[in-house]
Amino acid sequence: MKKKIKIGKIFGLIFAVLFVAILVFPFYWQLISSFKDPEDLMMMPTEIWPSRFSLDFFKNVFSVHHFDTFLKNSIIVSGFSMLFSILVALPAAYAFTRIRFSGYKFWKNFMLLANMFPIIAVVTPLFVVFKKLHLVNTYAGLIIPTIVITLPLSIWTLVAFLGQIPYDLEQAAQIDGCTRLQAVCKVILPLMTPGLFSTAIIAFITAWNELMFSLVFVTKNEWRTVPVGITLFVGEFTVPWGDMAAASICATVPIVIVVLICQKQIVAGLTAGAVKG
Repeated sequence: MKKKIKIGKIFGLIFAVLFVAILVFPFYWQLISSFKDPEDLMMMPTEIWPSRFSLDFFKNVFSVHHFDTFLKNSIIVSGFSMLFSILVALPAAYAFTRIRFSGYKFWKNFMLLANMFPIIAVVTPLFVVFKKLHLVNTYAGLIIPTIVITLPLSIWTLVAFLGQIPYDLEQAAQIDGCTRLQAVCKVILPLMTPGLFSTAIIAFITAWNELMFSLVFVTKNEWRTVPVGITLFVGEFTVPWGDMAAASICATVPIVIVVLICQKQIVAGLTAGAVKG
């Protein structure tokens, strides 16, 4: 019996290692490709570990493709979309969990359906409206539609977390003389820190990876975001694989660092609605 258990653990460990390797390998390949010497990038057979390291691709990304502009635009759009989503999602989640108003179930389900609606179906009418309002090639024209994606997701995440905080805590604070707003600010918000962290990061990453709106509502390079900017690297007859690898690393590493730093808050927020009691 013990031998069977040990064999099962060994197979489980092997499967876990293979699974992680499959997930990590594409990122590893992008990483080493971005540091390869341009002459070695297309060498066959290819190198698993570069024999010569070079920063030429990273220099090209910022000097030739002006990737710093794309990064700036993505940070602005993602940051404002995240902040607005949190500011609106917090009172909305509180209303869904603490107040039973008319049409409660309809609006709660509507939030979920809004997030499942295909983006491609609304791109054309939105573009016509934005063009008449002179919002094309503006930050507002990118932030407003991005919020449509991040807001329902933020509300649902905060609803799951806020639903686990006992209402008795608010009532006790109100009995002690606090108003409802004071009870929320002094009691609920400190307890919601993990949920707010995870929701903010999820909203930021969702906005950062958004492609369709940035592709349609922007026609000038100075307003492009990172996902669209990387697609512009491709020439008519060439594909600069090294430049694209370096750009993807520049776009991914900041997100990975933030997630690693805040991983405890993210896990706590995401698992808040999974356990009762």
